[in-house]
Amino acid sequence: MKRIHLIVTICLALCLLLPAAGAEERAKPEQDILVLFTSDVHCGVDQNFGYAGLQAVRNAAAASGKQVLLVDNGDAIQGESIGILSQGQISLELMNAMGYDVAIPGNHEFDYGVNRFLELAEMADFPYICCNFRKNGELYFPPYLVVERGGVRIGFVGATTPSTLTSSNPTYFQDENGNYLYDFCQSGDGERFYAAVQQAVDGARAEGADYVILLAHLGDEASYYPYSYADVLAHTTGIDALLDGHSHDTNKAVMKNRDGQDVVRQACGTKMACIGWLRISAADGAVDTGLYTWNNSVSVPDLLGLDNEMAREVRAHTEAVNRDLAEVIGVTHAPLMVDDPVAREESGRPIRIIRRAESNLGDLCTDALRAATGADIGLMGGGNIRVGLPAGELTVRDILNVTPFGNRVAVLEVTGRQLLDALEWGAHSVPLESGGFLQVSGVTYEIHTYLESSCTHDEYGMFTGVAGEYRVRNVTVGGEPLDLDKTYTLAGQDYTLLQHGDGLTAFDGARLIELTQELDYELIIRYIRENLSGVVGEAYVAPYGQERIVAVPEPPAPQP
Repeated sequence: MKRIHLIVTICLALCLLLPAAGAEERAKPEQDILVLFTSDVHCGVDQNFGYAGLQAVRNAAAASGKQVLLVDNGDAIQGESIGILSQGQISLELMNAMGYDVAIPGNHEFDYGVNRFLELAEMADFPYICCNFRKNGELYFPPYLVVERGGVRIGFVGATTPSTLTSSNPTYFQDENGNYLYDFCQSGDGERFYAAVQQAVDGARAEGADYVILLAHLGDEASYYPYSYADVLAHTTGIDALLDGHSHDTNKAVMKNRDGQDVVRQACGTKMACIGWLRISAADGAVDTGLYTWNNSVSVPDLLGLDNEMAREVRAHTEAVNRDLAEVIGVTHAPLMVDDPVAREESGRPIRIIRRAESNLGDLCTDALRAATGADIGLMGGGNIRVGLPAGELTVRDILNVTPFGNRVAVLEVTGRQLLDALEWGAHSVPLESGGFLQVSGVTYEIHTYLESSCTHDEYGMFTGVAGEYRVRNVTVGGEPLDLDKTYTLAGQDYTLLQHGDGLTAFDGARLIELTQELDYELIIRYIRENLSGVVGEAYVAPYGQERIVAVPEPPAPQP
């Protein structure tokens, strides 16, 4: 027995002396391997590089002698008119024509319903992978894929943010009794998710992967804790690089994993403004990442007159849709804002004010819902207002791109207490952004940001109450102070009011008065045409809106 213990001890000691995975003994490819990656395309198939530009880049790389792979990190099939009008099918067919090698689902892949996405996944000519999307506790997709290129084996692991349960439509993941059929390995501390990622990484290594690349839809926002890319890397080991999406950033970062080894993380923005790349060098096996970027207002296909296979595919799939969407419905005298017109984050990325403060576009959208229904109050989550619009003509396409999810509008009878709780939950992340931040009509309120949020939530991210002081104060409805016991009529998207979108449960039990047959974007178009006579004018000129929502950064001075 002592001899066995001695042998085991010697073996362990020898293992500790061996170089760690990723050091110089790792297999080197016979040729440079280039992994091209897209993320958050959001139906921008003909914007910036477009798929025609992506094909040109891939063909050029292959012609130069590189082994080329093409992957997608999610949110490809939703975001613009071609998505909602085809329920994602146009984007999926273009991805097939593009010849992707592998993809992962983002949170917005599920916006047409889980069943619809699973139908689309069956149509895909490439595999979807995800290590943490489960049905009844069992993984639905393979957690990883190992491919061989240039004499080495590359393992791709897929991971989708567990916040998908609330950032997509929560009811899509439930049965008719409200029980969850699907989950994303969510937990309050993230440990269940980290374990799922680690198990997939270990599985890819056991299958002989020389390199493991995490394809992720996680993002870099602090409010994404405990599911940001940094949280995952800090709790895992064995990942050589993380290619990321979700937060639309273009940042590159190198950070330590659980074992203190450097791991590179790269994101590639949105709408094909960048094509991400990862290179595995034939010279020394080194892994590096970067971006091909396009900063011009004219797309690559249009500027260069590209007429390759993908250019023709895109035209064939979009021409009929584009004709119907080009109808002019009005004009706006000022830009309608999603992004702050001045402020930028440290990275240079615009701050999305729609998710943390009032904006004139938020005012317009909520005014439209209130006017169409005659409700006392209009609400809309900032994350459901996707793009800003420049001054000038407005088309059907413009408005559909603003609200591309195809939500119906519900009218509820709610109490003042329910409204206050909803506003409090909507403001819980301020000054950080949240898709559930509530733009309003018929309401004014203050957010006392010097107070920490005391909102509570369950493991699924659903609002469960307010444990301490309310940050939201001095609420008025129709110019009168909010009465907590009074009932009001409230209009908003069914995603927010009925389906617990962004974790909002405050309206549970409220009486449903109406569920419109028209979709949200149709009501906004009708408001511009009929109520505004086609002119979005003076009332919506100020980019920060009409002072319906006011941040109070310091406590009021004591009264003498």
